[in-house]
Amino acid sequence: MKQLTTPLLAALLLTAQSQFAMAAKTPKNVIMIVGDGMGPSYTTAYRMYADDPSTHEVEQTVFDRLLVGMASTHPDRDTGYVTDSAASATALSTATKTYNGAIAVDAHKKPVQTLIELAKRRGLKTGVAVTSQINHATPASFGAHNESRHNYNQIADSYFDEKIQGQFVLDVMLGGGWKYFIREDRNLVEQFKAAGYQYVDKLAQLNTVKAGTPLLGLFADKGMPWALESTDKLRLPTLSKAAIRQLENDQGYFLLIEASQVDWAGHGNDIASAMAEMHDLAVTLEWLEQYLEQNPDTLMVATADHSTGGLSIGARGNYSWKPDWLKNLKTSPEAISSQLVLAKDKGALASELLGFELNQSEIASIEGIDSKQSRPFLKAIFNILDNRSDTGWTTEGHTGVDVQIFAKGAGSERFRGHMDNIEIAHTIFEILNPKK
Repeated sequence: MKQLTTPLLAALLLTAQSQFAMAAKTPKNVIMIVGDGMGPSYTTAYRMYADDPSTHEVEQTVFDRLLVGMASTHPDRDTGYVTDSAASATALSTATKTYNGAIAVDAHKKPVQTLIELAKRRGLKTGVAVTSQINHATPASFGAHNESRHNYNQIADSYFDEKIQGQFVLDVMLGGGWKYFIREDRNLVEQFKAAGYQYVDKLAQLNTVKAGTPLLGLFADKGMPWALESTDKLRLPTLSKAAIRQLENDQGYFLLIEASQVDWAGHGNDIASAMAEMHDLAVTLEWLEQYLEQNPDTLMVATADHSTGGLSIGARGNYSWKPDWLKNLKTSPEAISSQLVLAKDKGALASELLGFELNQSEIASIEGIDSKQSRPFLKAIFNILDNRSDTGWTTEGHTGVDVQIFAKGAGSERFRGHMDNIEIAHTIFEILNPKK
């Protein structure tokens, strides 16, 4: 037999190595993470919030380590340049631009295939783990189809009624939503239990469920409590670990994780809650970094659907930002304001719950409120925290800025540089359904 020439042998070896490398970079599992409302100013602010004051340098965070690119977020051009969560989540789940409010339907209200539906057709297990209700805009855009994000009951129903190849679209659902799943007209919890799902309604119960089995976990009437209010202040890592434990199998899985309430803090211009929600997400990503080291066949891609609130690190012309004032709150500003309504010594209570002594002007701003409603007290708390920290906001809505892309694991190099949000989804579609 004639021996192969050295150049030809080298070429064949190079081709084999290239094919092996490509195969090695095709992930078995895909974890997609959405930091709802988390524009670039949030990750920058978190770097300063998490900074170790005992060192001279400003340390990198997990967001810095995982950063690979940027993404544009605009919805269907007939809608404009600024997206809502539903249109952006639909772009991230279906690679389709659509109108604000759309749940996995195109601009003509026609259903379009989602990444989770393709994963299910390919034999993967699927799940969502979110801090909102599980039928909120982002998880719904991955697991359902509806012309309006506000049709919460219809979306919840579709999680049970719509099947892929005779199977439920979602094997694991973790988040809030009792209100929509336990109703007078229908008890979806009982229906899922009858269909073989384990059901839990307390976070601590996640440690007791049988691994590898279908699971429905609902932990609040609507969205889960703020991280600052929760008994488990790191509830997103708890949800994420439990979801992965249930989904791991030989064929692989697709998991959507959403830090839902970064967005809610942005809408409220609530810097203290925003940083607590960012910390919840950061710890989740840190755990996933380690998980990927042990599971190199897994791809993790994280991004934001849009930015919320126009967060400004520095305000009123002051060249400063002071996050230390945000670190000692005993509970969320929302909960503090509710307690202030009936408090006799409002200044003392506010000082205790905020974790620092209020000055006379700040005390007067609270004690001068004559209202049985919590909203005026909440605005006063926000003003105190913004003034102390030099935080600014431009809006209570969304902005059109580009957002960051973070990635690690098998195939993560495909997300480098600038992409539109539909390109992120399109790339994952190619990963889930590679051409032969």
